[in-house]
Amino acid sequence: MPKVRTNRVKYPEGWELIEPTLRELDGKMREAELDPHDGKRKCEALWPIFKITHQKSRYVYDLYYRRSEISKELYEFCLDQGYGDRNLIAKWKKPGYERLCCLRCIQPRDHNFGTTCVCRVPKHLREERFVECVHCGCGGCASGD
Repeated sequence: MPKVRTNRVKYPEGWELIEPTLRELDGKMREAELDPHDGKRKCEALWPIFKITHQKSRYVYDLYYRRSEISKELYEFCLDQGYGDRNLIAKWKKPGYERLCCLRCIQPRDHNFGTTCVCRVPKHLREERFVECVHCGCGGCASGD
């Protein structure tokens, strides 16, 4: 008789310390996905989802790189399970991208004239003082702000 395979996930050591925060952020994500978007522009409906995704990735990044409170095994587990965006975290490690809000803001194909998003322009160089990114609703994620 063949063995029955179960999809039990083996959690690494230290998971119980960060699990409540990640579960809370997952709950917020579910609320944001189910939130009605009546009266909002098409792009504005996705802004809360981008913000929560950024918040989850930043939480995992800070625990591993800034505070050194979690092990590499737990960090890799969180990324593999989708609690953090691996590509966004890779950009945060590079100089000039420490405060990047989302990856769409730096992709030239998503913008006019093949440039980056307006939220990447430092505040002292902007013509308008208040700017919102069309993609994620960011008010400014340039490193020099």
